[in-house]
Amino acid sequence: MKIKVNLMHFQELNKLIKQTPDLFIKLENCIGQRYIASGLSEKEVVIEGTPGNALAAYLSGSTIKVYGNVQEATGDTMDEGLIYVHGSAGDATGYSMRGGKIFVRDNAGYRAGIHMKAYEDKVPKLVIGGKAGSFLGEYQAGGIIVVLGLGEDETPVGDFCATGMHGGKIYIRTNNPPEHLGEQILINKVDNIDEIDDLIAEFCNVFDIPIERINQKPFYLLTPNSAHPYKKMYTHH
Repeated sequence: MKIKVNLMHFQELNKLIKQTPDLFIKLENCIGQRYIASGLSEKEVVIEGTPGNALAAYLSGSTIKVYGNVQEATGDTMDEGLIYVHGSAGDATGYSMRGGKIFVRDNAGYRAGIHMKAYEDKVPKLVIGGKAGSFLGEYQAGGIIVVLGLGEDETPVGDFCATGMHGGKIYIRTNNPPEHLGEQILINKVDNIDEIDDLIAEFCNVFDIPIERINQKPFYLLTPNSAHPYKKMYTHH
């Protein structure tokens, strides 16, 4: 199914997407319609243009490919599925995601990965090819965030990285690790990145980036410091 979106109201568009029996849907000339593919399962949606806020919120098993930039809260509370952004993403990308994978070729805005969490075998993963804005991984409770910093000479994350982080991991590829982290956060240079090898390979394959570029800088890993956990601030003891 092919839909020329243009000025179509987002409610009409989303109704068409959910009601069609077609498993492949292509949206052309998207200009800010909200909630596209929210709660969608078992379909593939290709979007040309700029989808609006809450793209693929509560996604449940579909694949979303965007050829353009996306706005705020992409993948909000997604449960499983894939999102590929051939451009940049706005604020709160991956907000409260609890499964699935999001790949952003270029940059992400503020609060990417905020409130990410993992449950049993569901481990959400967010890979950002360029840089991330301030408050990356804010209140992160689980999952994996990777910032590759491609094309960036400076630290590829903004201020207040990992604020309130009490679970999960953040991998940052850089020669200049972030400074002024809270005492609740540990940062270590890592040589073994086997845990994210498959993520990096998928990223490079999807966006046609030579994997050799990844090896040109080291990785630093951010994790919660169990000696000074934030956990006690969010759970009863």
